[in-house]
Amino acid sequence: MAIPKEPVHINAKESEIAKVVLMPGDPLRAKYIAEKFLTDAKEVTHVRNMLGFTGFYKGVQVTVMGSGMGMPSMSIYAFELYNFYNVEKIIRIGTCGALSPSADVGEIILADKIYSESNFAYQYNGYLLDTVNPDKELNTRIKEVAAKKKLNLHAGMLMTCDVFGPYVDLDAIMNRIPKNIHPLGEEMEAFGLVHVANSLGKKATAMATVVNSRFSPKIISIEDRERALNDMILLALDALV
Repeated sequence: MAIPKEPVHINAKESEIAKVVLMPGDPLRAKYIAEKFLTDAKEVTHVRNMLGFTGFYKGVQVTVMGSGMGMPSMSIYAFELYNFYNVEKIIRIGTCGALSPSADVGEIILADKIYSESNFAYQYNGYLLDTVNPDKELNTRIKEVAAKKKLNLHAGMLMTCDVFGPYVDLDAIMNRIPKNIHPLGEEMEAFGLVHVANSLGKKATAMATVVNSRFSPKIISIEDRERALNDMILLALDALV
């Protein structure tokens, strides 16, 4: 099947999408980011209510757009952004569940490698490995900015699942993955984004704020969750510009 000549799921004009993009899963979080952190922001796409906004952060044009849930949804939007809008960099900013006691609720994990036992990459283009590597340059920049901000950033492996972790037997998953795989957190989109980027010769990485942990009874309050997510958002924005 031939690739369509125009995007199917994004209705922005080519000039309305910036070369750097932040992607939360939730389109309403994209709206929140645009309204709170960007200047002169305007809605540029709304197909299927997957909202996208473009504005300026510290004088640099930035687009923030939802990805939806799961790798199939993420891969559609990432492909269209890279292929039809010539986007250069995408940073996923999401949430995750902790799989290690080293990352506490409210803290941020930066993926330096992403594991998945999904068949997504094989179906996408025959990729046979179970890990993908985010862009090193983007990760280095994020680490530098985090150090300046004195943020407790955990660089390590994320695991991307096809299922929502709290609804399944994560112990069964952890018991069957290779012994050399030690993920800090689990989520549902990062592997798909980075595989698409790597396949197209583009740049991508993923960060996730820990919102629940199997090692802690801590429940993050609405105020603490907003503060933690804002820290991650500003970290991503400052790393991009």
